[in-house]
Amino acid sequence: MKKLFQIRKDIPKSLSNTVSIVTFSLLIILWFWGSNFTDISNVFLPTPQATFGAMLDGMKDGSLWTDIGISCYRVFMGFLISVLIGIPIGILAGTFKIVAAVVKPIIGFMRYLPISALIPLIMVWSGVGEKAKVTIIVVGAIFSLITMISDIVRSVPTDLIHSAYTLGATQRQVIAKVIIPAMMPQIVDSLRTVMGWAWTYLVMAEMLASSSGLGYSIMIAERFMKTYIIFMGVFTIGLLGLIIDKLFALINRLLFQWAIEQ
Repeated sequence: MKKLFQIRKDIPKSLSNTVSIVTFSLLIILWFWGSNFTDISNVFLPTPQATFGAMLDGMKDGSLWTDIGISCYRVFMGFLISVLIGIPIGILAGTFKIVAAVVKPIIGFMRYLPISALIPLIMVWSGVGEKAKVTIIVVGAIFSLITMISDIVRSVPTDLIHSAYTLGATQRQVIAKVIIPAMMPQIVDSLRTVMGWAWTYLVMAEMLASSSGLGYSIMIAERFMKTYIIFMGVFTIGLLGLIIDKLFALINRLLFQWAIEQ
């Protein structure tokens, strides 16, 4: 037992998977027991049977698949735009002090603004269509992404850069052949975090300005006190997030095994 609680020591993969499965199963069991064998009203704690029954019904009639497709489209569009804009700016800000001096005050100002306060303004500028929802995701994610990427660039060992210059590399080659390859594993980890933010901002946008999607279905369920539908939406979003997170971890492991083994 003592070996399992050593700082930063690995444990067998099979044990890790078993513990994760048992923990999740215990949560489901507690949920089942609390909703079926206590005095808690099903309005406050719906049963797993009602929740998963609604999920199966939504799969059968296609409504759940439609909501998932719409929400995933919005998330991935906002995520992609954030990545295409945020990563280059982050690399430049982390590499050149003059670029950092330009973007730092803007990022410092925007990072701490509550996105919910900007939603009415975004709706005025972009309307209430798909553009507004994607814009909310981009505004919510891009400034923190730029900060994360610039910090990753600054964490690249200076010795690597000096060695490249010593071998005759140009400034452009240093960026392309040294800095970017060295930071790639950490970029993928950062993108996992950004994807989580994208889902958070998406649900916020869909609950305030939408007529479709998982966030919208949660909002409608709340109006009619159908908490089992709310639980279904939350469970679906959590499951999608888990799948996407595992995909990012798989990509990182396949592409950057050398970094994981260090």
